[in-house]
Amino acid sequence: MMTKTLTIIGAGLAGSEAAWQAANMGIDVKLIEMRSQTRKTQAHQTDHCAELVCSNSFRSDDATASAIGLLHEEMRRLDSIIIAQGDKHKVPAGGALAVDRDAFSEGVTHTLQEHPNITIERREVNELPTAQEGPTIIATGPLTSDDLAASILRATGEEYLAFYDAIAPIIHTDSINFDIAWYQSRYDKGTGKDYINCPMDKAQYERFIEALLNAPKTEFKEWEKDTPYFDGCLPIEVMASRGPETLRFGPMKPVGLTNPHQPDVKAYAIVQLRQDNAMATLYNMVGFQTKMKYGAQTDIFRTIPGLENAEFARLGGLHRNTFIKSPILLDETLRLKNQPHLRFAGQITGVEGYVESAACGLLAGRFAALELLGKSYTLPPRETAIGALLAHITGQAHADTFQPMNINFGLLPPLEQRVPKKQRKAAYCQRALVANGRWQ
Repeated sequence: MMTKTLTIIGAGLAGSEAAWQAANMGIDVKLIEMRSQTRKTQAHQTDHCAELVCSNSFRSDDATASAIGLLHEEMRRLDSIIIAQGDKHKVPAGGALAVDRDAFSEGVTHTLQEHPNITIERREVNELPTAQEGPTIIATGPLTSDDLAASILRATGEEYLAFYDAIAPIIHTDSINFDIAWYQSRYDKGTGKDYINCPMDKAQYERFIEALLNAPKTEFKEWEKDTPYFDGCLPIEVMASRGPETLRFGPMKPVGLTNPHQPDVKAYAIVQLRQDNAMATLYNMVGFQTKMKYGAQTDIFRTIPGLENAEFARLGGLHRNTFIKSPILLDETLRLKNQPHLRFAGQITGVEGYVESAACGLLAGRFAALELLGKSYTLPPRETAIGALLAHITGQAHADTFQPMNINFGLLPPLEQRVPKKQRKAAYCQRALVANGRWQ
């Protein structure tokens, strides 16, 4: 290559992680982000790098029993800026890694700005860079601008796949009625104040479901109507439409909790809110992504016992997420096969989730840096969470049915020896961390 400079378009979780990894390997990085003080997107509220637009949770942090916790630990060992800042700005969330969203993104932004090898530019890129402009990572995420999306389509020759992602409301803690609600993590995990619980009896639950189904929703444009949702982030009213008991066996399940106000009465359903910032002044409604119109949201959510006077710091919303057919478009190091000076990273590749997006960026940044330095490299082992995720999007998944995917043990190769079911997750994690250590 003629240059030791790497261009990265998009400063979300993937782009920020890619920039950090490449810069730490001695590469000069030009990180381009279109968001500024005067320019936002449908979902973003700030110009900070790695802004979290949906939940503030990175999900389970258990590296002995969960695939996402395993991915956390692998990334910690690979010097991930996203996990490091997540650990630095964590808030109570039981066994999960949840963060103060503002402090987290400000921390990522400051750390990148202070790195001597990173320059952040605030401008929009409308066309894919040419090979003469040098190696580039496209990490523009699910909200890629229209012009750049059109340029990507021209370059790939393949149709995009798209889905909708819904955002959950956030509530001011001091507006919650604690004569009804109470603090408790399910099965008493965590510090005791990680979650706030609002109970419903059967009649209240049934009225709530009916209100969800009848509420006015955000209207789709004609060409958007066949776009599928990602099952891991369904709007609550879509879940309700799948059956009256769906929510009661999903985000509103009443298990592992005891109401101190009525310890002898078992709730029929429970709404949980998770701490959203370090000061615990904000809580988000767990699993309550929605496409209802704003007026309907306030009216319906205030029928939840304990939220009669709820004040919303943010109402729910809906935005379009877009991703490419990575299994047929990208090679095993995330390069676009017909234009190998371009790499893709993050949600635009079809990984789903904050940490998965950052992991994809981590690999793209390292692969690009090693290529610029003229060094050889090996792929992460399939036995690792990060290796399994990479393999899935670059060839293991079926292109015809390719959909966004969170990391899960089903993506890892089967264990070589028979292990009792209760011990399998631990065995997967142990094998992965050993393989990760060898690869490092």
